[in-house]
Amino acid sequence: MIKIAYVWWLAALILGAAAWFDLRARRWGNAVFWGILATVFAAGDSIIAANKAGDRLPVQVVGAAVVALALLAGFGGMRRKVLVDSDAAQREASALRLGHRLFAPALLIPLATTLLLLLAPALVYGDWRLLPASPTVPALALGCCIAAAVALYVTRSRPGQALQESSRLLDQLSWAVVLPMLLAALGNVFENTGVGAAVAQLVAMVVPTDSALACTVAYGLGMIAFTMIMGNAFAAFPVMTAGIGLPLLIRQHGADPAVIGALGMLTGYCGTLLTPMAANFNIVPAVLLELKNEYGVIRAQAVTAVLLAVTNIALMYFLAFRNV
Repeated sequence: MIKIAYVWWLAALILGAAAWFDLRARRWGNAVFWGILATVFAAGDSIIAANKAGDRLPVQVVGAAVVALALLAGFGGMRRKVLVDSDAAQREASALRLGHRLFAPALLIPLATTLLLLLAPALVYGDWRLLPASPTVPALALGCCIAAAVALYVTRSRPGQALQESSRLLDQLSWAVVLPMLLAALGNVFENTGVGAAVAQLVAMVVPTDSALACTVAYGLGMIAFTMIMGNAFAAFPVMTAGIGLPLLIRQHGADPAVIGALGMLTGYCGTLLTPMAANFNIVPAVLLELKNEYGVIRAQAVTAVLLAVTNIALMYFLAFRNV
């Protein structure tokens, strides 16, 4: 069975290779950054097992490592690799030769992942099964491995080339790679420290809670604001739902939970379009496309985000209370 730990080890291999290449290139900050991450991923299974056994030291060390990563990135310890476009003609000739076959590996990732998820219940032999009970991440990792193998075959490249290109891409994306993980963890921290209850108290002081429309607008704007702060609608959703969605909209005003949940998340995504904190959506593409303005993606999305937010909040109000 492909355990989740195998996925962590694969990530550790890629991160470790990036650290090694940076070490050879004397990019010390990058090497330390990726080396710390590689160590955490490689020891992930042992860290979780120790925590379950009551040993808090490993998770505390990981917490200190996260702080070290933040300090390293915040004080400019990471340097992006200077790309020399000396082989532009060779790459262009290769692209013309391969044509549309270049898209095959990228398209294979979602296709293979979806097929593996659909076939997971059938991929068993006696007590053995290919994927665990929660197969999403292992299926995605296996899909990426299949796509990587196809990419090597199509381009006639060596396996080591994949690691070198992964290292180059990681150095270009820099610290933004880990931001989604940290923001998702931040959402859990907020939820477990009672931020939702504090939000409910603040809303009760400012918003007329006897008005379903006012509560709906507060919920929608709150989802947008928290998503912009935390960069992740999944991190904002439990906080705002615990503070406004569940106690005020669903329990007090009888709103449809399915509508509140679906349109609430969709409204939160409008905040994703407007914030640099959602680095994987808004900053990373600007780096990859080499835009002159690093906030160019956000500027292009701003009008769409505002229009979608207004539409979602209106739909939430009219659909959630249609049976009340």
